[in-house]
Amino acid sequence: MASQVFSAQQGASPCMAAMRANLRLRERRLSLLFPNRYSASYVSGRGARALNRTLPRTLLVLILACSSPCGRAKSLTGTPAPAHNQPTTSPAVRIRIGASAAALNGPWKFTIGDSPIDPATGQPLWAEPGFDDSGWETIDLTPRTIAIDPTSGWTGYVPGWTANGHPGYWGYAWYRIRVQQEEIQGDEPEALAIWDVDDAYQFFADGRLIGAFGGFRPGKPPLTYWNEPEAFNLPDQQVKDGSAIVSVTRVIALRIWCGPNTLTQNPDGGGLHIAPVIGSAAAVGAQYQRAWLEIIRSYGFIVAEVPIYLVLTIAACSLLFFDHSDLVYLWLAGVFLLTAANAASSCLFAWTTVANQTAMYLVMDAFLAPCIMGGWVMTWWFWFRLRRPSWVPKAVIGLTILYGFSFSLGEDLFFTLIPHAVGSELHLASIGIRLSFLGLLILIVVYGIRQQGREGWLALPAVVLMGIAQFQIDLGVLHIRTQWYPFGVGVYLYDVANAAFSVVVFVLLLRRLQQSLHRQRLMALDVKQAQEVQQVILPEAKMNLPGLEIECEYRPAREVGGDFFQIIPHKNDGSLLVVAGDVTGKGLKAGMLVALLVGAIRSSAEANAAPESVLAALNRRLLGRSDAQATCLALRIASDGAVTLANAGHPPPYLNGEPIAMEGALPLGIIDGAALSVVGFQLREGDRLALVSDGIAEATDVNGNLFGFDRVKELLHAARNAAEVATAAQDFGQEDDISVITVTRTALPVPASA
Repeated sequence: MASQVFSAQQGASPCMAAMRANLRLRERRLSLLFPNRYSASYVSGRGARALNRTLPRTLLVLILACSSPCGRAKSLTGTPAPAHNQPTTSPAVRIRIGASAAALNGPWKFTIGDSPIDPATGQPLWAEPGFDDSGWETIDLTPRTIAIDPTSGWTGYVPGWTANGHPGYWGYAWYRIRVQQEEIQGDEPEALAIWDVDDAYQFFADGRLIGAFGGFRPGKPPLTYWNEPEAFNLPDQQVKDGSAIVSVTRVIALRIWCGPNTLTQNPDGGGLHIAPVIGSAAAVGAQYQRAWLEIIRSYGFIVAEVPIYLVLTIAACSLLFFDHSDLVYLWLAGVFLLTAANAASSCLFAWTTVANQTAMYLVMDAFLAPCIMGGWVMTWWFWFRLRRPSWVPKAVIGLTILYGFSFSLGEDLFFTLIPHAVGSELHLASIGIRLSFLGLLILIVVYGIRQQGREGWLALPAVVLMGIAQFQIDLGVLHIRTQWYPFGVGVYLYDVANAAFSVVVFVLLLRRLQQSLHRQRLMALDVKQAQEVQQVILPEAKMNLPGLEIECEYRPAREVGGDFFQIIPHKNDGSLLVVAGDVTGKGLKAGMLVALLVGAIRSSAEANAAPESVLAALNRRLLGRSDAQATCLALRIASDGAVTLANAGHPPPYLNGEPIAMEGALPLGIIDGAALSVVGFQLREGDRLALVSDGIAEATDVNGNLFGFDRVKELLHAARNAAEVATAAQDFGQEDDISVITVTRTALPVPASA
């Protein structure tokens, strides 16, 4: 195992520490002398018997190893082991490298600023092994408690340089450490793993640039990314002096860049937060994988949000099919989709380097977060069906734009273009805009409480939580905890607020669905009753009067239709009044208008049964009613077969299969005193007069072909009764209400002789 070899600093007894060190050293040498015999995998089966044969030799070596422990301890702890190119400027950290790894907790040497370039080597002077760093600050990266990184969830977190004497500093800084290693000749390669650094860094070993994280560009600030674990192979430094175990010294230097926007997100930002790990490649690789597993696990809650919010998006969209008029479902779908995109972006930027931190903050905090906040405000606006104050939607649009603009400039994302002082003022403006958003959201809920009571009170806690979550970063800068890591899974206040909002909306959706089902049952009952009323006011399907045979057929396109007709015989003179028409629209509204017109026909016919007088009365009833128009014709058949026909925009009747020529006229309900088309003709014995609605000619088949007037003529010539005409049009493809009335002139009955 790799271990720190300063027993006096660790507080143990020198003799006991030396004995343990001696035993470990002898154990290593035995593994070199007996590589096949001295192994854990060999002590079973045949290997156990071989070990019994070498046991006396092993015991002898162990006794020799323990014979002078204190003297050996002095050589390991009191006096540094010989090393090549040993610097004299500062003490080295001594570790032994085997099949293990050790954390470089320090002491590290630290300074702010950037290194000058050595003209001879072209490398930074502060990275060279012989550079005297004794005047630099000393930093210890040993975590004081079980600390967790508040943004990434890594364990072993220590505050950065802003919490160690350099508040508000951003830019370059350097870390250096000398590591004295005792390692076995020919052992596996060494490596070093680094993670949790603000923000970008270059790694030097013995003056050589080994690797980097971030995009370093000459003369420009580096491109920074969300921190990810990185592992680097160290150059070979084995010394060929014939010893099995050699001691070498490495000088490790880190050139670190921290941008100003990081300090607005993390109050303890800047530099290293977790000590790098050095050791064998296999052991360092295991620590590297553990660091990746920690950050993946910390995003477990956010990963789960993506499919959940996508399902909620689909559910909200599906509700639009049931109620197209309620825009709240569209806003809900949009908010859920944006929240899913925000969660997916968070994971994408944390686990990959597809975009730098500037792009990440612009996408997530300057675009998605303002849109989500504005979407929630509009969702509740439509949820409570508010109309006042009317300026709210415009205010939401303005605040959303200002939110994104002030955040992108106030968080120092463009510090090379906008001075930091201006960015600080814009950050304060961003806080004011978010407070305005919170106030607007609470105002909407207060209006909702006044109008709907229970739903508003249920939404209020989630609204307040969402408002507080908008200040998650600002609260974190004040060291107020806004994230938690139960079992290593990150739970952030913003995600909790979104989840609470979603739960409240889900509960309210269930309540609204229950109310909607109740309203639908009541509406279905109303429609059924209206259908029954319409059937009552329609004439009988067949009627025989002296000299006339009448057939009626009505096929509504919906439960309640918009076609109407009345057949009213006159008791005194033996005449017959037939009125047929079609109101605009369909469904229950059309059915209510039909009931109004039928009543008007009955009342006006009692006063004056002349067709012109009846249509004029109906026109007056419809005037002044929005969307209340109707086509209509009225005809009066005298006892001798004389017919008077008045038409207001309705299809003309057919006499023996041929349409009656008439001038056009406006429908009823458009203008007062509109001119009607009036004609007169004689209905002789055997003639058949057919009144049809436009639903027959407008019937459409699956290919989009109309039934047409030519087919109507052919059908009226061939059909034997009204039911046959209606069935043919319905089978062709009904699109509108279908009504057919046929009046056939028959012979008058001969009175019986006295």
